[in-house]
Amino acid sequence: MTARIGNSFTFTGWHMLLTICSFFGVIIAVNFTMAWYASHSWSGIVVENTYVASQQFNETTAEIRAILDSGVTGKMAVQQGIITYDLQIPGKGPVNADKVVANFKRPVGTAQDFSIELRPEAPGHFVGAHPAGPGHWIYEVVATDHGKLVMHEANRIAVLED
Repeated sequence: MTARIGNSFTFTGWHMLLTICSFFGVIIAVNFTMAWYASHSWSGIVVENTYVASQQFNETTAEIRAILDSGVTGKMAVQQGIITYDLQIPGKGPVNADKVVANFKRPVGTAQDFSIELRPEAPGHFVGAHPAGPGHWIYEVVATDHGKLVMHEANRIAVLED
């Protein structure tokens, strides 16, 4: 089957084959490119050992339930390379902890991830200095007092350009 377009060009079956192959070739090339970037930008690791994590699930759930029942809340702030974290029970006041560790992770990639131990500056107020570039971060805070878990939370935060 041929179709004449104008006076000089004839669209043949070979032209249609070339059009279809070009169309699907572009789609396949884009898919391979996206798959390559996806596999090279994030390791996909959420936990090191899924079996161990599954065995600790009930224990972790019970600890988190105890924290929620206690009413302890945390508030994170990051400004100009200073990280502050406040622990309190609303209406009752600050909560003490002898160790507060904050882990910062980018939602995608691991190159900028860091962990910092925050030092107590006042009752329930903890501070540390570490540059956190602008953009989205997922922070995890683990606060303990004499080995007992006081707070364990993970949230997403947006750090603005200073």
